[in-house]
Amino acid sequence: MSDSHATDLLEMPDDWVRALAVVAHPDDLEYGCAAAVAAWTDQGKDVVYVLATRGEAGIDSLAPDVCGPLREQEQRDSAAVVGVDTVEFLDHRDGVVEYGTGLRRDVTAAIRRHRPELLVTLNHRDTWGDGPGAAWNTPDHLAVGRAVLDAAADAGNRWIFPELEDQGLEPWDGVRWVAVAASSTPTHAIDASPGMDRAIRSLLCHRAYIEALTDEPPEDYVRAFLASTASRVSTRFGGRPAVAFELFAR
Repeated sequence: MSDSHATDLLEMPDDWVRALAVVAHPDDLEYGCAAAVAAWTDQGKDVVYVLATRGEAGIDSLAPDVCGPLREQEQRDSAAVVGVDTVEFLDHRDGVVEYGTGLRRDVTAAIRRHRPELLVTLNHRDTWGDGPGAAWNTPDHLAVGRAVLDAAADAGNRWIFPELEDQGLEPWDGVRWVAVAASSTPTHAIDASPGMDRAIRSLLCHRAYIEALTDEPPEDYVRAFLASTASRVSTRFGGRPAVAFELFAR
């Protein structure tokens, strides 16, 4: 669907206090929605990050036992830039994350630990964008995004993963929305302008990954990427650069 025929994006809800962002890899949130996170923490909202992997398979020139700790530290540094203090890792293997009850259980446990009203994840669709030239998504993103959507309900059902209650993780049925960043079918958005400078600095914290990804100067690459992403949906959001989400209500 072209922007000229698309409906306007609605404002993201803001009547919540706690959010939990669950994605597959270090840098997923920085590419996807760090400007939104910066805006939320500015408002005094509490945001926690949970990463399924440590991104240890993400840099071809670095062995996983070297790459994993490096990317973990880059993620902690990048989260701090946008006001996120708590970053957890579930230790699934990078590149081969499998959708299934094990992953759903781990995400459900995280939801019960942090008891969010808003869940955030990354595009779980088969492709990035749609139509001719759309890029294929990765199995890790598909698996984690789908698990987050399912775990939003699992977390409130004491008879699904009852062993979690034995660990002191009581059911939590308080998730009101799941917001999917980088979706090809967004429905809502938040103004990216107030948080854009910090979003840029946050993504630049992933310097080792970016330098392995592109020959461009990291600062130029990051600014161009985030500016392009934010402007792409601006025609559907009153001309404002935006972070867009596909929002599922519960």
